[in-house]
Order: sequence, then C-alpha cells, then structure tokens
Amino acid sequence: MPQVCAPQVYLKPEVERRIHNRLKRLEGQVRGVQRLLAAHHSCDDLLIQLGAIKQAVNGAMIELLEGHMATCVAESVEKGQGVKALASLKGALASALRHGA
Repeated sequence: MPQVCAPQVYLKPEVERRIHNRLKRLEGQVRGVQRLLAAHHSCDDLLIQLGAIKQAVNGAMIELLEGHMATCVAESVEKGQGVKALASLKGALASALRHGA
C-alpha cells in the first residue's frame, strides 16, 4: 500500500507513547496466557484471557486510527489529497479488520 503521509508527519508523541504502553501491556497479557496454558488452566480461563487480549488489540488499533486521522489524514485533506488519504486508510482498515475477524 503506498504511503500517503509525508515522512515528517507522524503520530503525535503522546499518541505514540500511549500505543507503545498498550503494546507492552499486551506482551504481558500474552505471557500470562502462556503461563496459564503451561499450568494447564481451564479452557474457559484461557478463552477469557484471549478475549481480553483481543479487546486490548482493538484498543491499540483505535488509538492508532484516531492518531493517524489527526495527523496524516488531516494534513492530506488540508493539502487537497483527502481522497487519496481516505482510500489508503480504507484499504488498511479493511485489511486489518479482515485479519482480525
């Protein structure tokens, strides 16, 4: 997928930090599920924890989407390239949602 954003336009630092923190928590959650599996916890427990991980991934995706729209997409719209930016975003979102289904 071609990049629409200018290289100097990226997520705001606070958004990048929040996404990074979410991903670090996700790492911990995945390790926790691995420990549950190794300890032969019930499938119910594993499913509950995997559901929580899925929700956490969705939260990271939402954070990224909102940050991307506030920077890259907004700048593209200001420069008259909104159609191109929205088409790129639509393709990336469709792909992400297909993989997450």
